Amino acid sequence: MWWRRAGTAALVPVVLALVLALGWYVVVPTARPALRPGEGYGIDVSNHQGPVDWHRVAADGISYAYMKATEGRTFVDPYLAANWAGARDAGVRRGAYHFFSLCSPGADQAASFLRAAPPDPAALAPALDLEILEACADRPPAAAVQAELDAFTERVEWAWGRPLLVYARGSWTGTYPVPSGPARPRWQTSFFVRPHGEWSVWQVHYGARVDGVRGRVDLDVVRPDRLVGP
Repeated sequence: MWWRRAGTAALVPVVLALVLALGWYVVVPTARPALRPGEGYGIDVSNHQGPVDWHRVAADGISYAYMKATEGRTFVDPYLAANWAGARDAGVRRGAYHFFSLCSPGADQAASFLRAAPPDPAALAPALDLEILEACADRPPAAAVQAELDAFTERVEWAWGRPLLVYARGSWTGTYPVPSGPARPRWQTSFFVRPHGEWSVWQVHYGARVDGVRGRVDLDVVRPDRLVGP
C-alpha cells in the first residue's frame, strides 16, 4: 500500500539520524586508529579543556601533547604553565603552539610566543595554528599576510633552531598562504582516514574522550621523527 511505503520512507532520515548520533556520541569518542611503527597517540589542548590530569592522560595511552601557548600579540593561555609542567611530570612529550592572528604584526606575535614558550631542547617542535575565526575582523591582502607570516616564522625558527610544525585549516588556505620557505612538518586533519604523503601529526578527529581531560579533546597520531630536537 502507498501509505506503508510513505511511512517507511519517512523513517529513513530518522534512522539515519539515530545512527549518526550513535556514532558521534558512542563510537567516535573511544575510537583510535591503528598505529604504525614509530607512531604514538597525542592530544592538543587549550584553555577550553580547563585543568588536565596528565598522569591519567598518560595512563590512557597518550604519549604526546601539543598545548596552546599564545594567540595574537597579547593572549597567553592561562593553563600553559600547568600543562607544560604536568605533561613533563607524567612523561608525556609536549610541544607548544601559537594561534596566528591577522590583527597583529608577525614580529610582535613571535615575541609573545617566545616569551611564553622559550626554546626547549626536550620539547617537540613549536607549532603554528592557521585558522580564520571571528575574533579578528581584519582581512588584509594575501601579500601582507605572507610578509607577517615570514616575520613570525623567521624569528621563532631562528630561536628554536628547527622548523615550525604548521597546521592550516581550510578556512585559512582558501584565502591565505602558508609560510613560504623550506619544507616544514605538516599537521594535517583527516577524519579517521589516514592521510597520504609526508605528515608529522595527523589530527584524527575533534571528539575524543581521554581519561584526565574534561569533555572532548582533539585526538592526534604523531610521528615524532621531524618534531624532536636537533
